[in-house]
Amino acid sequence: MTEIEPGLLGRIDAIRRFNRFHTRLVGALNEDLLASDLPLVQVRLLYDLAHGEDLSAADLSASLSLNPGYLSRMLAQLEDLDLIVRTPDPAHAKRLRIELTAKGRDVIKELEDKSRTEILGLIGGLSEPRQQDLVACMARIEALLGGTAATPEILLREPKPGDLGTVVARQAELYAREYGWDQTFEGLVASIVAYFIRDFDPELEIARIAEREGEVVGSVFVVKAEPGTAKLRLLYVDARVRGQGLGKRLVHEAISFARSKGYRELVLWTNAGLDAARAIYVAAGFQLVSEEPHHSFGHDLTGQYWSLKL
Repeated sequence: MTEIEPGLLGRIDAIRRFNRFHTRLVGALNEDLLASDLPLVQVRLLYDLAHGEDLSAADLSASLSLNPGYLSRMLAQLEDLDLIVRTPDPAHAKRLRIELTAKGRDVIKELEDKSRTEILGLIGGLSEPRQQDLVACMARIEALLGGTAATPEILLREPKPGDLGTVVARQAELYAREYGWDQTFEGLVASIVAYFIRDFDPELEIARIAEREGEVVGSVFVVKAEPGTAKLRLLYVDARVRGQGLGKRLVHEAISFARSKGYRELVLWTNAGLDAARAIYVAAGFQLVSEEPHHSFGHDLTGQYWSLKL
């Protein structure tokens, strides 16, 4: 056997342990389906037919990785039970379309209702955030292993209790991990959030939280500066959702708010080297006003002041 590095071996064993747990769980959830007198493979066929359009035997063979001869026997059995019907496809002379009969639709509806009830029993004791976290983790596993999980929607909303503390922690973790900044940066972010909470003016200031399936994945703040001028602060995009245009959305949300409140200028302070953020600011029309060197967060940095005339 090839020698496996200890860290990788630990990850392999963790996956095997999860697989055993998952196998037991799926077995328990399949009991009601097997009680329907239909083999599980036939239930899977019915499910695909219920959620697809204009499917042929070749389509089903590919999607379910079934041997064509075995699939043909399964389809014949379902046809004998009056659960499916095969009809010539008008667009393809040698192709048969496979569809559920009315009885087949009733059977799959009953099975799906049973399955939903089983899942409800499984997750019903979890809070809504934990349910959302569970679904997000499942989608992440599917995506990492080459599945076709849909990209979860990212919502922009006002902060809820606990969100602002999360923003402080996430930004501190991100900049420490990616740029090596020390805890003084966390102190700066915490002070900005503290001042925002203490002096919050709901008529002229906002915080927007980006949420994906119950989890905070981004933020942006707009706060008062001098008369006619607002500051864009604490733009943050979680590494897991980069490439989805979230940073651009958050900046545009800040700009739209500033314009709606009659601000004449929106300014921000950042540091050279944060190239992804810089690209967003430039695309939104911000202009670099000035630069100055400083030593902060454990590093020699170049601070930059940017401005957007509204």
